[in-house]
Amino acid sequence: MTNTNAHIGSSFDDFLREDGVYEEATTQAVKRVIAWQIDQRRRQSGLSKTAMALRMGTSRMELNRVLDPDNDKVRLDTLRRAAMAVGSELRVELV
Repeated sequence: MTNTNAHIGSSFDDFLREDGVYEEATTQAVKRVIAWQIDQRRRQSGLSKTAMALRMGTSRMELNRVLDPDNDKVRLDTLRRAAMAVGSELRVELV
């Protein structure tokens, strides 16, 4: 069966690659999801940002950087400590 829809073409990923921004967009999307997940777990557990920062052994300012969806310069060990502070585990894998 042939595709007769003229509006179906390459994927959005292909578009981002052609535009030269795929890696940056993917990195930004991953960080946004992780920040959102950590903050959701924090809220669900009724944990304040101050209490979470104490559990992480860091400052509230550092926690704000972790939770900032636009900051993709957060170290893995900081993300791991944030995940542990909300009773979760950080997993990183290559695909």
